[in-house]
Amino acid sequence: MENVFTDSAERNAGEIQRRFERDETFILRTVRSRIQPDTVFFVAYCGGMIDNEIVSRFIIAPLEASGGITEPLEVMESVLSAHFPKLSSSFDEIEDGIAVGDTAVFTQGGAILLSTQGYAVRASAEPDGEKVLSGPHEGFTETLFANLAMLHRRLRSANLKIEFKSVGRQTHTRLAVCYMDNLVKKTFLEELQKRLDAIDIDGILDTNTINELIRDNRRSPFHAFGTTERPDTAVAKMMEGRIVLLADGSPVALTLPYLFVENFQSSEDYYVSFLHASFARLLRVAAFLITTLTPALYVGIVSFHYEILPGAMMLNMASEFRNTPFPAAFETFLMLVVFDVLRETGMRMSTNGGQALSIVGALIIGQAAVTARIVTPQMIIVVAVTGITGLIVPKLDEACLYIRFFMLFCASVLGLFGFTAGAAVAVIHMQRLRSLGISQIGGTRSDLKDTLIRAPFWKMTYRPSKLSNNRRRMRITHDS
Repeated sequence: MENVFTDSAERNAGEIQRRFERDETFILRTVRSRIQPDTVFFVAYCGGMIDNEIVSRFIIAPLEASGGITEPLEVMESVLSAHFPKLSSSFDEIEDGIAVGDTAVFTQGGAILLSTQGYAVRASAEPDGEKVLSGPHEGFTETLFANLAMLHRRLRSANLKIEFKSVGRQTHTRLAVCYMDNLVKKTFLEELQKRLDAIDIDGILDTNTINELIRDNRRSPFHAFGTTERPDTAVAKMMEGRIVLLADGSPVALTLPYLFVENFQSSEDYYVSFLHASFARLLRVAAFLITTLTPALYVGIVSFHYEILPGAMMLNMASEFRNTPFPAAFETFLMLVVFDVLRETGMRMSTNGGQALSIVGALIIGQAAVTARIVTPQMIIVVAVTGITGLIVPKLDEACLYIRFFMLFCASVLGLFGFTAGAAVAVIHMQRLRSLGISQIGGTRSDLKDTLIRAPFWKMTYRPSKLSNNRRRMRITHDS
């Protein structure tokens, strides 16, 4: 396609019209000056994507009232009054602008793009997966500029930098790379830009696609980048030196680099007392260990090392196992799969119906399985504890699933020796996790104040050492 502007506004407008051929939402209007009828402008936009009042009052009406002004810069500065005017001499740029709701005005020798978006958007609401009792109840939407406005409203600083990038040969999805210029490490920015430049794909519909394309440890079930739908969380991450990546059409922001300890942190930790937040974090760590290790530990003991159980418990469990047809390992695997099926079914249904199905289904199936002597009562307890504790650490949901079955396999084959070997493999894998080129685990002594516990705010005077060279974020002026 032709991509070189001519001096003829009619030819330039005709080229855009050819590009939008067979798109019946595309509209090309001819506007004549009432004062000097020889002066003609061409206005192009997509119906349903624009605010009709803005186009009529601030573009069409001023052009009709203009005199003999045709030079693009003069038209932009003296005639048009719509927001964010921009001179353009690229058909590709104009095509992309019209596709997202901009209006193009063609005059002699050039064109002007104006922001006139007016399509329906979803109102901001608190994300279902990040609800808090205390703190802001606002969430990102699918509109990029609305999301950026939420960041600007909270970060009133000229150090907030936002760089745009277009990705996708067909979708031309606009990405926004947001960071604090005085806090971010430039090596992070360079590495991110290099990875984004390497993307060559037809389209990007969500930030998860970006996540999979640029992440470290691509085959790992652990997160390489953080995700959030809360603007307050995104701002907090930037103030620690991280980069926030937003995509038009997605309410989910990526935060990077990502540290392993963030899996146990919650937005609400910073809106409650440090004592409550610290207890909650320790509870999440314990829940992660219980949900991943309990089934394997149970199978390893009852299948290979039952002698370590108290005598009464061992005799009771032996009598139960004599009445069930399957070995403990198969029972555990079967019930874990049933639990995951019920949970997945509940997630895909309406909120009330899904919760009822999960609870009632688990009770009925569990009771029926014990009554029919398919599994032992102890197995129901193990699976219930495993499933409930897994819900406490949603950020590790995928990792818990794979580690749980891996550990179960190791313990089923080699007992507690296999359990120990499997745990060692899992720890080694976690030690090798990286995010944007840095290790997710480790740090200095001062970093421990916001890891497994949250120290009081007056103690957290430094940013994490891995994230920023400008480490001091608070100066204590007095002791209390």
